[in-house]
Amino acid sequence: MRPLRALVVEDEWPARNYLVELLEESHLAEVVGAVVSVDEARQALQLAPSGFGIDVVFVDVALGGNGDETGLDLVRGWAREGHRPMFVLATAFKEHAIEAFALGVDDYLLKPFTADRVVQCLRRLHARRRSSPASPLRIVARRGKSLVFLDTSEVWAFEAADRLTSVHTPHGTFDLDLSLSAIEASLGRALTRVHRNWLVNAAHIKELERDGTETTIFVGAGIGPGQPGVRVPIARERAASVREMLLTTATGLRRG
Repeated sequence: MRPLRALVVEDEWPARNYLVELLEESHLAEVVGAVVSVDEARQALQLAPSGFGIDVVFVDVALGGNGDETGLDLVRGWAREGHRPMFVLATAFKEHAIEAFALGVDDYLLKPFTADRVVQCLRRLHARRRSSPASPLRIVARRGKSLVFLDTSEVWAFEAADRLTSVHTPHGTFDLDLSLSAIEASLGRALTRVHRNWLVNAAHIKELERDGTETTIFVGAGIGPGQPGVRVPIARERAASVREMLLTTATGLRRG
């Protein structure tokens, strides 16, 4: 049974981390992202067309980050979609239950959460999982006035700079309307966070270079001068884990 791909939307970090822990420990769900606002959740869902790529959203009612919007506003926005993820309202407030179920919420978790209740919820969601096959997830970016559609396997890296997000690919570099947090939440473990401003597709990492205290990787089509690609800085606190990740999935180097 494939774990459900879950997005957690909760602005209080203790509750968010605890729910993520319960979901992961159940082995019935894989948390692909945890965001703090309706706006970030909406971006993550928009990146996965019609909700494909995310099976279920666990959302609190009271959320900050975008005016007076609540978790129910997020559910309302998707209530009429023909294909949408399942929604679970995870909140401390009982009084929203009637409206939530009228909007088609699939379950209602009351705080404080318990492991047994979360497992019960996930088993119910597995039983309700839609039988239609998911469409391949694609990314839409901008090139001037045109829209460019990319397969996730084509992506080398995502970069955030000057409040803009870019996607680097063999076809060029294009602009995106999404934050790195939203991209990471939607694409989950297909990407590796190597720096606060960079997400990379580890399958396209061709070279790791250490120069004193600085570490970089080359992500692209080949190895050597003149090869198309992009050189990405690695945050110092992530350098060891990135190196270990690359060596774990490779052979040929004596380690010790």
